[in-house]
Formats: sequence, C-alpha cells, structure tokens
Amino acid sequence: MRNQQTNSKPDVSKIDYGIILSVLLLAIISVVTLYSTMYLMSSTPSLKPVIMHIAWYALGTIVVIIMMNFDSEQLWKLAPVAYFLGIILLILVLIFYDRELYASQGAKSWFAFGPVTVQPSEVVKISLIMMLGRVITKHNMETEERSVKTDWLLLLKIAAWSFPVLFLILIQNDLGTVLVYLAIIIGMTLMSGVSWKILLPVFVIIGTLGALLIVLVVYNRELLLTVGFKPYQFARIDSWLDPFSDSRGDAFQLAQSMKAIGSGRLFGKGIGVSEVYVPVRESDMIFATIGENFGFIGGCFLILVYFLLIYQMVRICFDTKNEFYAYMTTGVIMMILFHVLENIGMSIGLLPLTGIPLPFISQGGSSLLGNMMGIGLVMSMRYHYKSYMFSDEAEHYSI
Repeated sequence: MRNQQTNSKPDVSKIDYGIILSVLLLAIISVVTLYSTMYLMSSTPSLKPVIMHIAWYALGTIVVIIMMNFDSEQLWKLAPVAYFLGIILLILVLIFYDRELYASQGAKSWFAFGPVTVQPSEVVKISLIMMLGRVITKHNMETEERSVKTDWLLLLKIAAWSFPVLFLILIQNDLGTVLVYLAIIIGMTLMSGVSWKILLPVFVIIGTLGALLIVLVVYNRELLLTVGFKPYQFARIDSWLDPFSDSRGDAFQLAQSMKAIGSGRLFGKGIGVSEVYVPVRESDMIFATIGENFGFIGGCFLILVYFLLIYQMVRICFDTKNEFYAYMTTGVIMMILFHVLENIGMSIGLLPLTGIPLPFISQGGSSLLGNMMGIGLVMSMRYHYKSYMFSDEAEHYSI
C-alpha cells in the first residue's frame, strides 16, 4: 500500500519534545552537580571539567540530530557496518590503550588523544543494539510459525552476534560494562518473543548460579580463585554485604557515599556544601553529591526525570508500531535503566560497587555520547514515523 506521504520529508511536529525536555533537565542537573562537585566542593577547584562536560553535551546534541535523520531503512543497512566497526574499535583499544589509565584503573578500555580519553565500549553499545535489532527482526520475518526450535535458533543467533563483543570487553578487564551489555541482550531477548518454556529454565539456572556464587564468596573463596576471580572482586562483595565492617579499607568509598547521602536528609544541605569526603564523586559516585546537596527530595526528582524519559520511549514504541525500532528502543531503555538502577543502588548500598556511571549526569564524555546516540535512535523513530508508516517498508518492519 502506497500513499503520497511515502516520500514526504519528516517535519518538526514529529520531534518528541518530551524526550528533549527530559534530557534537558538531566543536562541541567548534571552541570549544576558537577559545578558543585568540581568547583565549590573541591580542594583544587576547576571549571575545566564542567566546561568539557558542556562541550560533550554540545557534541552529543549534534550526534542526536544526525542520528535522528536516519530512517529505519537506512539504520537497517547501517547496522552491520556499525557492528563491525565496533568490533574493530574494541580490538584496537586492546593494542593502543592508554597506559596511564590502565595503571590506575586496571582496564584496557580507553584511547588517549592528548588530554581527551575515549572509551569505545560506551558507543559500541549502540552498534550492538542496532545489530541485534536487525537480527531479531529478520528472524521473525523469515519465521512462518514460531516454535521452541525456532526460538532456540534465535537465541543462538543472538549469542553468536553478542559473544565477540562480550569477549573483547571482558579481556579489557571491564566487568561493569559487560554487565550493562548483558542487561541489553537480556532485555532485547525478552522482547523478541522467545517462549517462556526456554527462558524460565534459563533464568532459574542463572539465579541459582548467582546465589551459589555469593555462597562461595562467603564460604569457599579458594575455589573461585582457581577459576579466575580476583581478590578485589571479593572485596567489593564484602563491602556490599557489610559496608561498615571495613569502612577505612575496601568499603571506604561505599561507607562514605552512604554517609553523604544520609546526611543530606530531606532537603539537603544546599549546593556546594559538603561535610563528607567521597572518592570519585564526580563520576561513579555523583549521586552522593545529589543526595548531600539536594537531599531525599532532590534524589526523588532525579529518579522522576529518568522515569519520564523511559516512559516517553515506551510510548513511542506503542504509537509507531515498528518492530525493528521497538527492539532497538528496548536495548536503549535497558542500557539507561540498568545504569540508573546499578549506579544509584551501589551508591546507597543496595548493590555491589561496579564502576558504572549515572546516565547523563556523571562526568565522562564517552558515556554521555553513547547515551545521546541512544536518544538519537529513539527520536528517529518518531521523526520518521509519518514518512514510512504507509510505505512498503512498513510491511516489513511493522509489528
């Protein structure tokens, strides 16, 4: 079925201003919080990190505009190219990684270009999301009748495309980022329609292994050491289970974060006021600044903004009914949601420390750029809806 709108250009009325407003609020919160952390509360105050963060937001805005102009057909064709470029970047960073950051962080995850560092695994998330969206959509298009056999085949395809990326990041020694990728893959797999006859036993096995892992950490660490676990990983679990048992040692960062957030009480102490030292407050532990400066109310407002952003993304899926976009949007939602839950959870002691930044808030250009790329993908869905909804392409990509 064709229509005169098939070749029409998208118009500004199809821009999702709800998403723009949510991201704008997060940007304002981020800049204010970083200004408080890096200038007002720092013993060596500097505006340079704040200015650099604003510059990364400006670059991210340009990226959003560019990605928003790609429609689903163009993204479909670009997905394999983006995926293989991502693989190349992950290989190159293992060779040309920043030696200074490796010495301090223990991960081969960053390129260094003068004073600027780039973490390719943050933007490769979008490449994998695009590729998995294409793989799942193509499988469903080619499958006349779903069955347990076809669902297993789909799982094998998802695993085959995901494994190279996961392996390359794992050998960078970046377990936190691996967990984010796993959250993306699991979310897109659930959305793909795989039968619960397969998924339920898999989740039961994963849950059992997770519980067994915690038991072994507590009672038999020697066994885990023989299979490759590191002492610092045990320390993180120890600090999670009892953060105040070693508050001057391995649990220092978590204990200080909990003290800072708790000391903010209901309304906070005010911008720039800090009585508790928290290491890495500008990136991984930035929620400690929000909790201490703006209190419980400030933290709740931030979570509300995240909820509104994710709600807008889900609403777009229901409004436009495009399968390929729906899978990609699911990946973006899982990426942001896992970051939010893990970062805030670890800051208040509900989850172990993993070194995962808070989306759109923490200092870090690569993470911000990856998140903005995800926003561009989702906004493309709304922006091009009118132009493809009546075309032949809709027959291939619509739910």
